[in-house]
Amino acid sequence: MAQLNIPRVVIAGVNSGVGKTTIVTGMLAALSRRGFKVQSYKVGPDYIDPGFHRLASGKSAHNLDSWLVPPELLADIFTSTAAQNDIAIIEGVMGLYDGGRAGVSSTATVAKLLKAPVVLVIDAKSMGESAAAIALGFKLYDSKVDLAGVIINRLGSESHKLMVCEAMDRLGIPVIGTVFRNNELSMPERHLGLTPVTEQDAAAVVEKIGQQVAEQVDLDKLVTVAKTASPLPKHSAPAKSKHNQTPIRIGVAQDDVFTFYYPSSLEVLAEFGAEIIPFSPLMDKQLPIVDGIILGGGFPEMFVRELSVNIGMRQDILQAAKAGMPIYAECGGLMYLARQITDFDGQTYDMAGVIPAVCQMQSKLETVGYVEAKALTNNVLCTTGESLRGHEFHFSRMLPEVSSAEFPWAFAFKKMRTGTIYQGGYAAGNVLASYLHMHFAGNRQAAEQFVTRCAQYRQLAGQEM
Repeated sequence: MAQLNIPRVVIAGVNSGVGKTTIVTGMLAALSRRGFKVQSYKVGPDYIDPGFHRLASGKSAHNLDSWLVPPELLADIFTSTAAQNDIAIIEGVMGLYDGGRAGVSSTATVAKLLKAPVVLVIDAKSMGESAAAIALGFKLYDSKVDLAGVIINRLGSESHKLMVCEAMDRLGIPVIGTVFRNNELSMPERHLGLTPVTEQDAAAVVEKIGQQVAEQVDLDKLVTVAKTASPLPKHSAPAKSKHNQTPIRIGVAQDDVFTFYYPSSLEVLAEFGAEIIPFSPLMDKQLPIVDGIILGGGFPEMFVRELSVNIGMRQDILQAAKAGMPIYAECGGLMYLARQITDFDGQTYDMAGVIPAVCQMQSKLETVGYVEAKALTNNVLCTTGESLRGHEFHFSRMLPEVSSAEFPWAFAFKKMRTGTIYQGGYAAGNVLASYLHMHFAGNRQAAEQFVTRCAQYRQLAGQEM
């Protein structure tokens, strides 16, 4: 099998909040400024961090999650998107070894899968030599993880830097960067972790972060570390689509509200014959001519007034649902399909009215984590009894306007960490909506079935015209 030499490095953290996203964003900006073709990745299911990556590098970032996507397909996603670039930067999630049961989708798991060296970010704000002890512990914990160096973050002074670096040197742990505290350059946070990049003027912040990282991280040393990564098998091209003669037009909501999509997930739809037609429930007055609709996640609660006053779009989507057009919605998309949304202030706004329910924002997180969703009825993605893998992370609660016994629940969800089982989502006709976020690369049959349903709808709609 052909092999590819792809310089790559994982930027991991001791724990969440050590500054991984800030440092990776700075690296991407600084390397891009130096003329490198750089491709970025995010371990885990997060949608927010990749937005900052895109601002810094000018390229869409890709998620690498070994729960959402089988490992062998995950490696294919990486090699197919990293090839032809000078370097790949992979941002970790939480702490290096943190993840689901048995390390599922941990940064360490992905680093070993991709045979990538790891640079560990340590927040040294309240420590000195202990930072070296932490680095040594991380290095010894799993000998199969290639911990190639550290970046010391949030240093307070030159003497602080010297103290930590001398301790690292005694242990033979290379220091790739020493970054000083700068509170003005930290990423703003919000209820899903970080603020979406479309909500702030982030370009100037990214520029400043890039300047600081260029000065305080040894980029040449970082590139040298990345070049130590061993070759990977070349990605095999996907099979040809069954529908490639006549592309199936699938409208995908993409605007400041609906931003939560995995690029490689949408590409799976294209493999099965879909043509992605972007549209905006926020700005467009009517639905484009499509054979099916996907409404991804995002922050409809932050644009609820604007969505509500766009009556033309709301009515078009309701009529499409009544006409039997296949519609798949995730999280924020589910909220938009509900009859109403009640925001954090208790104000209620009309939505598309497809689902007989109100989505009500809560003051604290409703749920987070990996789940399996077992279909309770046939739907546009799967048949009764089949399961999809995904994750949930939301602050809203769907309140059906009919009794639980009457409501057409879509799935029996199982939390993978606790084993808790509960009903959720909505499945009726050709509409499927839930709080599930999933990746079509890990659920390829679902992608094929959705495109097939859309093709069937187009054929029936054409016969009725």
